[in-house]
Amino acid sequence: MDVVSLILFSVFILILLLSFVTVRQGTFAVITIFGKYRRLLKPGLSVKIPLIENIHKRISIQNRSVELGFQAVTVDQATVNFTAMLLYSVLDHEETTIKNVAFKFVDDRNFMQALIRSIEGSVRAFVATKKQSEVLVLRREIVENVKENLDKTLEDWGYHLIDLQINDITFDEEVMRSMAKVVASHNLKAAAENEGQALLITKTKAAEADGNAIKIEAESERLAAQLRGQGIASFREEIAKGMSNAAKLMEDSNLDANLIMFSMWTEAIKNFAEHGNGNVIFLDGSLENMDKTLRQMLAMGSMQLNKDKDQGAK
Repeated sequence: MDVVSLILFSVFILILLLSFVTVRQGTFAVITIFGKYRRLLKPGLSVKIPLIENIHKRISIQNRSVELGFQAVTVDQATVNFTAMLLYSVLDHEETTIKNVAFKFVDDRNFMQALIRSIEGSVRAFVATKKQSEVLVLRREIVENVKENLDKTLEDWGYHLIDLQINDITFDEEVMRSMAKVVASHNLKAAAENEGQALLITKTKAAEADGNAIKIEAESERLAAQLRGQGIASFREEIAKGMSNAAKLMEDSNLDANLIMFSMWTEAIKNFAEHGNGNVIFLDGSLENMDKTLRQMLAMGSMQLNKDKDQGAK
């Protein structure tokens, strides 16, 4: 074989080798002809026209992640430090989407710069409307706001924002100290309020108990006084009945009822003498006073007797 044939054979082998292209799984190859888009090569072994068709870019359709670190300022001028993880991917496997991914940006570096700055700007705009005390509990709201603002833009670029994880939210050291003081003061205030409420409840319950005790004592005294009154009334009623019956019995026996009064008078004097404990009691023992007292006692007995007769008639 001469030299020319050898050269031609080598060129043929080289062209044949350049005609085969291997595309890895999860990747599309974008083919251009003299800089103009021509077609896509799917994963696997493919054939292209050597020296004419060129692989412009290989586009991965797998999920990709990137870590972010940036700052934002709240409405009350507090600096917030964010650490986040961004998860994104190509929107779908359609040819139009792959073309957008391949030709929308000059290179991946420019795309990542636009993506990161867009997310940071969206977060900063949201945080700028919130106070520092609100930011810590708004992780989900921040993520939802970012997705709402960037979903349409990313779709135009051919990408989809899968997730944005806000891993850490911190403030400057001075702000953290002031927040700790605020939390401590709130805790002291809550403790004081709870202690005051407990003291108020204790005093209220004690006052209620005292009031109930006074009420029960007053009710007991009222009931005791009522029972004493009833007892005295019953005692007097029994005395009157006894005197009335004795007077009636003596009247039926043709005896003077004044003997009953005289007997009670003498019994009273005897009782005074026995149980006086040395006290001096002055009694008018004249016949006129004794006669007056007997007449009064007899009149009382007659009144009770008439009352009994009236009740018997009814």
